[in-house]
Amino acid sequence: MKILVITQTIDKSDSLLGFVHGWIAEFAKQCSQVTAIGLGVGTHELPENVHVLSLGKEEGRSRILYALRFLVFVVSKRKDYDAVFVHMNPEYVLLGGGLWRLMGKKVGLWYAHGHASLMLRVANRMTDLVFTSTTGGFTIPSSKRRVVGQGIDCRRFSFVARKLCTIFSVLTVARISPVKDIETLIKAFAGLPSGSVLDIVGAPAVPKDEQYLEGLKTLAEQLGIGERVNFLGAVPNAALQPIYARADLFVNTSRTGSFDKTVGEAMATGLPVLTSNPAFKEVLQDHAADLIFAPGDANGLLNRMQAVLAKSISERQALGLELRAIIEEQHSLATLPDRILSHYSLQAKGQKIGTPVDLDPPPL
Repeated sequence: MKILVITQTIDKSDSLLGFVHGWIAEFAKQCSQVTAIGLGVGTHELPENVHVLSLGKEEGRSRILYALRFLVFVVSKRKDYDAVFVHMNPEYVLLGGGLWRLMGKKVGLWYAHGHASLMLRVANRMTDLVFTSTTGGFTIPSSKRRVVGQGIDCRRFSFVARKLCTIFSVLTVARISPVKDIETLIKAFAGLPSGSVLDIVGAPAVPKDEQYLEGLKTLAEQLGIGERVNFLGAVPNAALQPIYARADLFVNTSRTGSFDKTVGEAMATGLPVLTSNPAFKEVLQDHAADLIFAPGDANGLLNRMQAVLAKSISERQALGLELRAIIEEQHSLATLPDRILSHYSLQAKGQKIGTPVDLDPPPL
């Protein structure tokens, strides 16, 4: 198969979307040719069968020129792809969907977020398939939905055998934004013993969130824990492994309602995790009752952090091994392309839209 991949950023050093670089590389292993279009393109090292194209964000082009260049690529490269995979940007489905239908191209949209906009609803009507990581990642009732798991690079995020240290290290990795509800984590962390630290990795993605960041720093100072809370800023996805490796606990307070990939990355390294995200009820399986707390519940989070702190190092490691096994079996990047491409193949053989929804990822 030859596939067209469309995404926001193709840049392995990007702190938010650097993981997409790895996804494209994995597609290249399964496809004879990959044409990858990014709104912006930065540093990349991809196989020879990947052709990278930019819509020009790094050059400061206007939105009108983005759209025109996109349509030119869609038509001029039409012989270089059989199917289309759009990552998290339904507007590209609206822009190119009519042309793809005329050209007979199968179109798949990856979407993993709890919010369902009007644009997404329209895009759902124009696609052949919608891929998502969990059932909560695409909430529009649709026979096109295929739950294929999240693509976590288990080779990059390898298991770490941690040692018991005098300092208990709590970590979160998230975009600095109100939807991530980091204030709940800071309030809960204030109840932990003085021999503990909190590392917050991430940065505001838009200027309006700078004020939110300053508010978090002020909150930490007001709670008397300013010296124990470290704001580390943005870190490229490729550089996160050692940060996960030195932590004892990962906490996710996001309210997006979808699979946050940083939780999966932490699990892959064998790091115990706590989350308020309901999407992880199906991911954490038997551990959900112990590792999920109510959104905004600082006391509930504190109780669960204290429970992890009270565990022996062998108990934490046993939990970590079980969490990594979940990621390897259900959400590994190594198997994601097969899971996605198999559905295109079924459609190419004449399977009609409207077949039963796969509520679980296909068996490995």
